[in-house]
Amino acid sequence: MAYDTGLPAALRTTGHRLTRQRLLIMEVLEESNEHLDANTLFSRVHARDATISLSTVYRALSMFKEIGLVEVHQLGEEHAHFEAVQDAPHYHFICSVCGRVIEFDAPQVLEAIRDLSRRAGLKVTSSHLLLSGLCPECRLLERDSREKGLEYGAR
Repeated sequence: MAYDTGLPAALRTTGHRLTRQRLLIMEVLEESNEHLDANTLFSRVHARDATISLSTVYRALSMFKEIGLVEVHQLGEEHAHFEAVQDAPHYHFICSVCGRVIEFDAPQVLEAIRDLSRRAGLKVTSSHLLLSGLCPECRLLERDSREKGLEYGAR
């Protein structure tokens, strides 16, 4: 629920009002197990409240990003995907064939960032790691195609 995320406090601190539309948009983002693009988010929000416009969703996303409640990811596509900021850092793998996104944590990455910060005197405020390749299912299809003497992707 959005009240647990600090949305009211974050909006108050930055001089923004808490509206039912903003609350609903954040709730939909938090409830999703996916990385939503603006149109998909709009569809889900609009299904709950038909008075909310696409421009309201875009304005809310922009503000949420500005105040640190939402992360924006490209995920190998032209358009952005959004997700509510999570407590623990995580990273993304995207299958270059089917587009599947897999989230993973990597304590080694966090340690490398801490080491770099310590050695170089940096203050890292955000990090993004996007790996791409083939998911297990697409790897199997690639192997099966190779064994049959077919070019992968020519199904």
